[in-house]
Amino acid sequence: MSTQISVRLSDETVNYLDSTVSSGAAPSRAVIIERALERDRLRRQAEADAAILATAAPDADMDELATYAVVTPMDDLA
Repeated sequence: MSTQISVRLSDETVNYLDSTVSSGAAPSRAVIIERALERDRLRRQAEADAAILATAAPDADMDELATYAVVTPMDDLA
């Protein structure tokens, strides 16, 4: 399910959206915006998780996972 909303964007942003769609890099304006919002949501959640973990005692079992997370770009997760 999805909900249609109206937003106001600068001409520069709309030109970027249109050129990205025209080049074939994305199928629609909506897809570009939805991907960007999802990346932002995931980043904010990761920041919140990091803040929680920063207050916790060190966990040696998590060292390997932390090492992996440091070298994995967030855009590769989508």
